[in-house]
Amino acid sequence: VQLVESGGGLVQPGGSLRLSCVVSSDVNFNHCMAWFRQAPGKEREAVGARDSSDFIVYVDSVKGRFTVSKDNAKNILYLQMNSLEPEDTAMYYCAARRTWYCGPSPFTADDYNFWGQGTQVTVSS
Repeated sequence: VQLVESGGGLVQPGGSLRLSCVVSSDVNFNHCMAWFRQAPGKEREAVGARDSSDFIVYVDSVKGRFTVSKDNAKNILYLQMNSLEPEDTAMYYCAARRTWYCGPSPFTADDYNFWGQGTQVTVSS
């Protein structure tokens, strides 16, 4: 099982980045998948999650700025991040579950079975 993130980097406040997560074929890409992040000295927190039922949910701090999408043909999970703020600086991880649906607890990290190694996002002028 492999989840490989890419696309992180240094960006100025107000800028955009798109993160990608390539998911190996032994993970069911139709199952619940999510993005999490962890800043230094802070706990890992969810960013957004979606499943094949078109259930999509975001944490309040990123609503209207971040979008989770999927390319089913390529098994890639994306996180489009716009209007980035210094508070978005963190290591970003993609995660997948063995279950189809994300509800009722889409933001519980312990419910995710597979994790990538992360990609660093730094928002700074």
